[in-house]
Amino acid sequence: MAYGEYRCLRVRLDRGVAFVTIDHPPINLLDVALMRELDGIGKELEGDDAVRVVVFDSADPDFFIAHADVALIRQLPTSAPRPTTLGFFHAMVERFRTMPKATIGKIEGRARGGGSEFLLSLDLRFGALGRAVLAQPEVALGILPGGSGTQRLPRLIGRARALEVILGGEDVPAELAERWGYLNRALPPAELGPFVERLAFRIASFPADAIALAKAAVNAAELPTEQGLLEEAACFNGTLGTAAARQRMARFLELGGQTRAVELHLGSLVDRLAE
Repeated sequence: MAYGEYRCLRVRLDRGVAFVTIDHPPINLLDVALMRELDGIGKELEGDDAVRVVVFDSADPDFFIAHADVALIRQLPTSAPRPTTLGFFHAMVERFRTMPKATIGKIEGRARGGGSEFLLSLDLRFGALGRAVLAQPEVALGILPGGSGTQRLPRLIGRARALEVILGGEDVPAELAERWGYLNRALPPAELGPFVERLAFRIASFPADAIALAKAAVNAAELPTEQGLLEEAACFNGTLGTAAARQRMARFLELGGQTRAVELHLGSLVDRLAE
């Protein structure tokens, strides 16, 4: 699939992984231009069956996304009625949360405000120790995180810590972000790229249906428990009839799965299932 031309993004496709680099100098400001392109790439990626994993990173080592354009926020209407449908930004980030692909953020610099909220919509986040910084500074400006931060951050790190981030407005360095669950892992800068690439290609080597349905089942964890379990059962049943599942389970048994010797080192067997 050929992707459209983007001015703020660079797209590279490799073995089922779409690497999307944000390149919008001078600070990767989340302005109209960048938001439109993130919306566009999201729609293209969602419809590309050849892509199983999406990795976002930045061309600027100091900024992933600085934050939303404050001049633009100042132009928003002040007497808008209570919304009944998702607005543009909410719909854009929600697409990354729900699309049937694994979405990953690789963070080497600052991601504050809307940049942090964009990352919160991704499935996995990995940051560079001593370099990655996350924050929600909106309250200091007299507003609040209005791009999903008040909803996603408490689910991720808990209510009290979310309030510390949102009301305190201080930078959260990678080490602390990992400890709180804001990041999946914080890694030395030299190890971050190879780790993310290795994980992305590993996930992309697995069946697309299994990736999509596993993600849908995990997303259902936000439902009441019984509804979530019903959704899990439906997703599990959905994988059973796929050709990939039948082939891989047969291959698993052929290669010695469920024997003591092989089960002691199951990871190496998993890597061979696509052979």
